[in-house]
Amino acid sequence: MSDAAGTPASAAPGAAGRAPMNGTMLQGFSWYLPADGSHWRRIAEQAASFAYEGITAVWLPPAYKGEKGAADVGYGVYDAYDLGEFDQKGSVRTKYGTRAEYEAAIAALHDGGIQALADVVLNQRLGADGCEEVVAQEVRGSDRDARIGESRTIEAWTRFDFPGRAGAYSDFRWDWTCFHGVDWDERTRTKGIFLFQGKHWDDAVDRAENGNYDYLMGADVDVNYQVVYDELVRWGAWYVDACDLDGFRLDALKHIDRGFFLRWLSDVRARAGRELFCVGEYWARTADELLGYLGDERAMSLFDVPLHYNLYRASCSNGDFDLSRIFEGTLVERDPVHAVTFAENHDTQPGQALQSFVQTWFKPAAYALILLREAGYPCVFYGDLYGMPNGGDIPAVTELPLLMEIRRRFAYGPQHDFLDAPDVVGWTREGDDAHRGSGVAVVLTDRDGGEKRMYVGERHVRERWCCVIGEQDDVEVDADGWATFRTLDGRLAVYLPEDPAAGLEHDPVLRAIRREIDDDTEEMRL
Repeated sequence: MSDAAGTPASAAPGAAGRAPMNGTMLQGFSWYLPADGSHWRRIAEQAASFAYEGITAVWLPPAYKGEKGAADVGYGVYDAYDLGEFDQKGSVRTKYGTRAEYEAAIAALHDGGIQALADVVLNQRLGADGCEEVVAQEVRGSDRDARIGESRTIEAWTRFDFPGRAGAYSDFRWDWTCFHGVDWDERTRTKGIFLFQGKHWDDAVDRAENGNYDYLMGADVDVNYQVVYDELVRWGAWYVDACDLDGFRLDALKHIDRGFFLRWLSDVRARAGRELFCVGEYWARTADELLGYLGDERAMSLFDVPLHYNLYRASCSNGDFDLSRIFEGTLVERDPVHAVTFAENHDTQPGQALQSFVQTWFKPAAYALILLREAGYPCVFYGDLYGMPNGGDIPAVTELPLLMEIRRRFAYGPQHDFLDAPDVVGWTREGDDAHRGSGVAVVLTDRDGGEKRMYVGERHVRERWCCVIGEQDDVEVDADGWATFRTLDGRLAVYLPEDPAAGLEHDPVLRAIRREIDDDTEEMRL
């Protein structure tokens, strides 16, 4: 798949002589990772495992120095040129390590045939080096177009001099003219939202919330001020070249002028001289809002937030969610080419502002719904793959590595949907000639156990299919290519043709995963 959004690895080319492989993105971090500077080394060590599991792109966390130095997750951007190289904000390294370790992690990903996607945070700057006097107008938090009192002179933290970097890579210095406004007046030590004189909030942002949702936090960057725009293009081109990046994840799109990113992506891609895949975070609950942002240009893909909320509601509904409508109102339903599907991310995990954590019992089904279907580009969450001991002691999703392996090897060919009942749904993939032994059948329920009679294709006539997730008996495909597939109460069941399923049984890694799934099932019964 290739278009204005760049080239994702959602249909990754195979190695020489091999068939193309389904692509899978990994969000390569969670919010509560330890701030010990070891994550870049960890990513480098895990790169070979990622490739084995079918990961074709990794979205890496923000790599630049934040206001909290070595403790900053990365979204409190201080200096975007400092990738863990300069002594600023109390440390040289970032939360994740040094620049050299970051580049080594990217090189390890590339060695495994995996794209490296950088998290780009352009909306705000925090941790300024000094204050400036600025005339500003305070506005209401709930309506950014409504004034409070008269304009007055405030002291704003807007001077960014980067003394620790001393002009390396860029001599650009930020002052108040580079921003729309701030949320703190140092003179009176009062919190509010202050719009600078001569500035205005950008228009092409989310206006459904707060009248105008340009302002989010910190010093709000005026991305369309020409000197700022030119500097951001220079930085983007430098970043791609210096770190050999393959694309971007763009943060906080609803707070940044839409026209800016259309120009910025075009200019950075032109300077890079190659396509750069790009996925944006526009946090909206309806597909109409996402499609409106994509517009006719389709300059990027977007995360399918409506699908995440459908998965979340299904997990919390005590069996009352209509599974036949699980894809209703989603981006993957309306524009699958530009939909990056996900079950979880760092913002939805417990304790975060957008907390909407898909409950553990439904998480295997949620991942089957994004990994084993033909539409969308699925993104796996690091915390679900490895667990989140520092974020509520949440265990890894035991079935996830096996689901990823099934996507990589077997989820190919025509798809047949049987999303025709509120409590038990399923689908099949016929497989194809390019992937030996491919084909898969999936059935899941959020209530009582049940069954689905489903078509797997004439290529599988008289075959025996076995259940690799879900503890069900083998089934036999009839002379017309149909079979009846069953699942347990509130569970997911995944079936494969007998020969490839037997191959899975001989894989020592996957055999260990199957044992762990069986142990978890036994614990649930007890």
